Amino acid sequence: MSKNTLKTMLLLSALGGLFIVGGGVIGGNSGAVFGLALGLIFVGGSYWFSDRIAVASARAREVSEAEAPQLYSMVMGIAQRANMPMPKLYISPMEQPNAFATGRSPSKGVVCVTQGILQVLEPAELEGVLAHEMAHVRNRDVLISSVAAAIAMAITFVARMAMWGAMFGGGRDDDRGANPIALLAMMILAPLAAMIIQMAISRSREFEADRTGAHILGQGEPLARALEKIEAYAKRVPADVNPAQASMYIINPLTGRKVNFANLFSTHPPTEERVRRLRSQVSP
Repeated sequence: MSKNTLKTMLLLSALGGLFIVGGGVIGGNSGAVFGLALGLIFVGGSYWFSDRIAVASARAREVSEAEAPQLYSMVMGIAQRANMPMPKLYISPMEQPNAFATGRSPSKGVVCVTQGILQVLEPAELEGVLAHEMAHVRNRDVLISSVAAAIAMAITFVARMAMWGAMFGGGRDDDRGANPIALLAMMILAPLAAMIIQMAISRSREFEADRTGAHILGQGEPLARALEKIEAYAKRVPADVNPAQASMYIINPLTGRKVNFANLFSTHPPTEERVRRLRSQVSP
């Protein structure tokens, strides 16, 4: 088990623990159960329909081998080296160079590249990007991110329930009553902590996809060069991307208009750190 995978498991456990503690403080057993049920509904929907939502948001269309022979050949070669099924290929008309992957399992994998990335990357760099995206599918990152998002959403919802319950005199379903200080702290801090953990999971999965993609190809340099190019273009070429979908892309497509918040709230690791790790990664 890699360091990034272990970190992801620990962060997911922290999210689950935060939910349990928050449910106990805020609403007792009934509040926790209701929030959990809501989270399961959200995770099921986002997981099952992730591919349709993603490609529709990117206005992408599926392409065949005849339409994109070089791209198809690259992806097929990577799939064979990684012992994976051939994913569906999509091309988005977006001018900004970028790419993402989705699909609830390797057999349902989808890899989407933008028109811009096909125009600016060298073949070896594009292959590095494709290997990174297929690593997301191989590592089942759609499931991991869906679970993290659903738990975080449930935590936020339960915290809001607590706020309204406190305003209108609601209480717990046991005899002890809620500690007002603990209640206030959970209302404010639980959603914040959930968001921070969710962002940390996203960054961890990007590092892991970089590592896995470089391992598949036997080197990290092409992907490192590609990341540098994509980030440079992302700062100059605008992208019409729903902020809720931005975390799926290999580089945040909203980089050029993003306000500089603390790294805690970033869905992507710093590109400089990703490049440094890729260039220090030895061939398997």
